[in-house]
Amino acid sequence: MNQRAAAAYVAICSAALAQFASVAASETVDPTYSVLDFHGLTGWTSDDQQAALSVFLNTCGDMKGVDWQTLCLMAKDQSEQDGQAKTFFELFFRPVLIQDGSPALFTGYYEPELDGSRTRTSRFRYPVYRLPPDVTEGVPWLTRREIEEGNALAGRGLEIAWVDDPVELLFLQIQGSGRILLQDGSHIRLGYAGNNGQDYRSIGKEMVRREIYEPHQVSAKVIGNWVRRNPIEGAELLRHNPSFVFFRVLDDVPSEAGPKGAMNRSITPGRSLAIDPQYIPLGAPVWIEKKGFREMRRLMVAQDTGSAIKGPQRADVFMGTGAGAGREAGRMKDAGRMVVLLPIQRAYAMMVEDAP
Repeated sequence: MNQRAAAAYVAICSAALAQFASVAASETVDPTYSVLDFHGLTGWTSDDQQAALSVFLNTCGDMKGVDWQTLCLMAKDQSEQDGQAKTFFELFFRPVLIQDGSPALFTGYYEPELDGSRTRTSRFRYPVYRLPPDVTEGVPWLTRREIEEGNALAGRGLEIAWVDDPVELLFLQIQGSGRILLQDGSHIRLGYAGNNGQDYRSIGKEMVRREIYEPHQVSAKVIGNWVRRNPIEGAELLRHNPSFVFFRVLDDVPSEAGPKGAMNRSITPGRSLAIDPQYIPLGAPVWIEKKGFREMRRLMVAQDTGSAIKGPQRADVFMGTGAGAGREAGRMKDAGRMVVLLPIQRAYAMMVEDAP
């Protein structure tokens, strides 16, 4: 262990405590906090913490707070010593269970791959757009219906590419990133650029409301098949979701790397997690105990967010790229428990704020 880094960590604990207290005081939610013991994390001793440490290092340098920065330096030192990752987390972090009364829910997400073209053709006729300069993040703009039925984006040169399936395009927007596979074998990698400021509405829930399917029957595949069988009603159904996402081309991501998450770094299948940053700091290690489909007990890293990810016990597991990952992600809707690992003083500061 780097002794200079360890000494610096101890020195900044008081500053971290004061910093967190000021942030927590501004929160409008009223969650509860419980500091746990690592022995209480089911499966902790069986996980590969070294793999999680490598993922943590991808983004910890971008985290705010001197305590996080010091721990990041120490993590780099630990990464050079095989088998020491578990000890590193146990020495300098404490597991914190954050709850607000809502049950835990784990879902999965993935990086879609769509067939497409750089130009419009009879097959590829659904555009993927760049962010218009007159759209401001968080400010309501035109709805999906108004965009698709009107001409607000026509003739502005905002088309990145054209794809052949409106359902897959909607799923691309829901996921927030993806790849368009071109006919010459090359691809265009897309990242989230912004949205139209309209609230997201679930197509699956709307199908249940219309009594098309029962809740347990709805999946991405089921939605896609129904829309394709019913093109007129299907187009109308997709417009039930007024939210519309715009993209940017990512030229700086190697083809073998994952898409960029909310921290503008590539994320890792099975180790990167989308969380609600109101409760969990982006970049923090997070222990999950997920039940149900493909039970998971592992240390992950909070490197992404999502418009549907709200609450301290809500998370989206990144499953990878392509159709196979999409099928895996689509089956995931499971209960369990999520525990964030925080620097020691930061963890106990939360307990102080939670005290009556």
